[in-house]
Amino acid sequence: MKNERTRFLLSEEDIPRAYYNILADLPFELPPVLHPATGRPIGPEDLAPLFPMALIQQEVSREREIEIPEPVREIYRLYRPTPLIRARRLERMLDTPAHIYYKYEGVSPAGSHKLNTALAQAFYNKQEGVRGLTTETGAGQWGSALAMACRFFDLECTVFMVKISYHQKPYRRILMETFGARVIPSPSPETDAGRKVLAENPDSPGSLGIAISEAVEAAATSGGRLKYSLGSVLNHVLLHQTVIGLEAKKQMEMAGEYPDVVIGCVGGGSNFAGLALPFMRDRIVEGRPIRFVAVESTAAPSFTKGVYAYDYGDTVRTTPLLKMYTLGHTFTPAPIHAGGLRYHGMAPILCALYEKGYLEAVAYPQTKVFEAAVRFAQAEGILPAPESAHAIRAAIDEALRAKEEGRPRVILFNLSGHGHFDLAAYDQYLRGELPDYEYPAEEVLRALADLPRVPA
Repeated sequence: MKNERTRFLLSEEDIPRAYYNILADLPFELPPVLHPATGRPIGPEDLAPLFPMALIQQEVSREREIEIPEPVREIYRLYRPTPLIRARRLERMLDTPAHIYYKYEGVSPAGSHKLNTALAQAFYNKQEGVRGLTTETGAGQWGSALAMACRFFDLECTVFMVKISYHQKPYRRILMETFGARVIPSPSPETDAGRKVLAENPDSPGSLGIAISEAVEAAATSGGRLKYSLGSVLNHVLLHQTVIGLEAKKQMEMAGEYPDVVIGCVGGGSNFAGLALPFMRDRIVEGRPIRFVAVESTAAPSFTKGVYAYDYGDTVRTTPLLKMYTLGHTFTPAPIHAGGLRYHGMAPILCALYEKGYLEAVAYPQTKVFEAAVRFAQAEGILPAPESAHAIRAAIDEALRAKEEGRPRVILFNLSGHGHFDLAAYDQYLRGELPDYEYPAEEVLRALADLPRVPA
């Protein structure tokens, strides 16, 4: 019988009880994380000044399932399970034989998928007696999520917000402050890292790498009162996001279909991984022929223009060395509106999968992304975040290829957040004033020249 439903909804009982850990099923070993001073593999004691032990253990765990604490599941019930929606109106607009589905994470109180890991991280820190958390944020989605999570678990929250986004998105700042967070434009004069950047470039627009340096320094110099919290990249962050894909698998069963291609935008990689990794298990373990497409900005093309090498996660070289696709830690991206994608590196798990050929990558300029976002809004009635709109662009292109080839396919993408705080960007696009940025090859080479020398 033909399924005519548009929305596929689960009950609270269907909220996953455990996160899925891809490390249990990877057919290869991830490169070790290295100490920034010695170049040797780091141990738990090296990370203890920044993270609670529970998260350090999750970072290296090989357990396939890691139980979700009940206090976290209880708050998940405010918005999870999130809906899976078939984009029937978009399909008709494109006149495509493809079936397009999207998992909509914008229904979370913070407006994006970021709350999935923010709640978990706040819980584990509170459990170990931490007083507060420091972090960075680009577009403000992560900062909003952590500010809310800290309020729910009675923790202090300090957010270093990339300066260009701080000015572009004042309502995100206000939301964070409403939850009780202190929001500081980065680079700032409050840390040695920020003062160093400002001394070299007083007009620096900032970057996620710079903001990470400031947040790490603030935690490391707090005498143990504060810990650092990261919204993407690290293994435990991707782990917490797998609630997205675990729910989506059940919902695709309800729809009576299975995706031929899974799509998500990538900056650090958390929302893409959250949707993709539970399906990646099906490819690795069961051999299912499913494609995975990671979508980035041409202004921050880590996969498509970066190199696979050890690099620092921050600009001032205080973080451990990660093996990842990187543009160089000194990279400062153009001030695009998709602030959450303005990062020089990528999650090591995704980088290893990309290097081994398990996923593809594509990059788009922001005018093409906003064109897709407007089409989607006009068809589906949801205004997407600029980051999420990168996935929409790729999904539309996949659907148009299906039309050209006359071959139906099932497309699943993650609509990771709404764009209600991004109306200034939409206004600029609609007035024809939105510029495109492409990271120049010579700038890539210049930044890559500063990669750390790592002994074999």
